[in-house]
Amino acid sequence: MAFIGKLFNALRRSRDRVSNAFQQIVKEKVSLQSLEQLEETLLASDLGLSTVDDILDIVKKHSKENFINEVADYMQQSLGHEKELEIKSPSVMLVVGVNGTGKTTTVAKLAKYYKDQGKSVLLVAADTYRAAAIAQLHQWSKRLNVRMVCNEKSQDPTSVLFDGLKSAKSENIDLVIVDTAGRLHTYKNLMNELEKMVRVIRDRFPEFNLCSIMTIDANLGQNSLHQVREFAKSVHLDGAVLTKMDGTARGGIVFALKNELDLPVLFIGIGEELNDLNEFAADEYINSLLGLKNA
Repeated sequence: MAFIGKLFNALRRSRDRVSNAFQQIVKEKVSLQSLEQLEETLLASDLGLSTVDDILDIVKKHSKENFINEVADYMQQSLGHEKELEIKSPSVMLVVGVNGTGKTTTVAKLAKYYKDQGKSVLLVAADTYRAAAIAQLHQWSKRLNVRMVCNEKSQDPTSVLFDGLKSAKSENIDLVIVDTAGRLHTYKNLMNELEKMVRVIRDRFPEFNLCSIMTIDANLGQNSLHQVREFAKSVHLDGAVLTKMDGTARGGIVFALKNELDLPVLFIGIGEELNDLNEFAADEYINSLLGLKNA
C-alpha cells in the first residue's frame, strides 16, 4: 500500500472525529451550537487552542462558502513548508524520548531510511539500562545489515557513545544513530546524563554534525507538549517523530507542536515494520485528516 493510502487509513479515527464534525455543520448550518460542538471536537483531537480559535473564525467568515477548503488552506499555512533534516557526513543523531514511545523501533526505521538513501549507518545502543532494548536493536541491526556498537558490561551510556563515535570516525561512517535511554523528564539524573552525551559529542567529536530527534507517542496528545518543553531544556531538538499514528484519534497534535513549540514533525510512524516510517508531508496529512482525498 502506498504511503498516502497508509496515512489515510492511519488517521481514520482522527478523521472520523474531525471530518464528521465539519460535515455536521454543513448539514445543520453554522450556529452557536454547531460551532460549540466543532470546538469541542477539535480540542479533543488536540489541535491546540490557538489553532482551534483560528479555524472557528474561518468557519464563521466563510459560512456560506466551501469553508472546508479554506480550513485546509489555513492548516497548510499554519504548518508551513516541511523541514527536511539535512544530514551532512559525518553526523550523529540522538533519538530521545520517554519510555514507551517506540524509540528503539524508530531508530531501526531511521537506519533503513538513511541506508536506502545510500548513507553508511552505524547504530549505537546507548540504552544501557534496558537489556531488552539492546537485544531488540541487535535484531534490527542484523535485519538491516548495519553494524551496532554496544557494551553489555557497562551502564554508562556516554562511554558507549564514545566508543561508537570513535569507531564511526575510523570507518568514515556517514551517520551514527544513537538509541538513548527512555526517560521521564522528571528524572533529573537521566536528563543530566543526556546533557553529558551532548557535551562529549561537541567537545570530543566536533567534526560530527549533531542533531536530536524526539519520539512522541501520538496517543499522548497535549501531554506530550510538556515533555517536549522539558527535554528541550537539556538538548536542542531539531524535530519530532510522531509514532503510533495508526492507533490514535488525536492526530491534530502536529499543529500544537508546530504552533506552540515550533517543533516540526519530520517523520510519521504508522506501523511496526521497517518501512512504516515516512517523511511528514503537510498536504497529505491535512487531506487525510479532513477526508478531502482518499489515496
